[in-house]
Amino acid sequence: MDRILQTLINAAALYVAVLIVPNLDFIGEWWKLLVVAFIFGLVNTFLRPVLRILTLPITILTLGLFLLVINALMLFLTGLISAELELGFFVADFVAAFLGAIVISLVGTVLSMVIGTGRVARRAF
Repeated sequence: MDRILQTLINAAALYVAVLIVPNLDFIGEWWKLLVVAFIFGLVNTFLRPVLRILTLPITILTLGLFLLVINALMLFLTGLISAELELGFFVADFVAAFLGAIVISLVGTVLSMVIGTGRVARRAF
C-alpha cells in the first residue's frame, strides 16, 4: 500500500513540476503519468543509491549540493525512458531536469507530510 501511495505522490509532484517548470512537458492521458511516476520511483529505488555511494566524495566536498545534480539526473533518465516508451513525458535539457527535481522534491516532501506516508512519516517516530 505504501508503494501505491508513493507512486501517487510522485505523480502529483511530477504534474506540479510540469505545470511550473518550462521545458518539462507531459502530453497524454492521466494513466501514462502514473506509469511515468512508477518508472521514476523505480529509477530512484535502484539507481539513486548506487550513484550516491559512487559520488560520496563529491557530495561531501559540495556539502550535499551534488545530491541535487543526482536528483536531476534521475529525472532526466526518467524522461529518456518515457520518451523511449512513448509515454509523453519529456525533459528538454539539464536545467529543466534540475529545476524539476527541486520542485518534485519539495512537493513530494509536503505531500508525504500531509498524507503521512513515506520516509517523512517514518522519521517522526
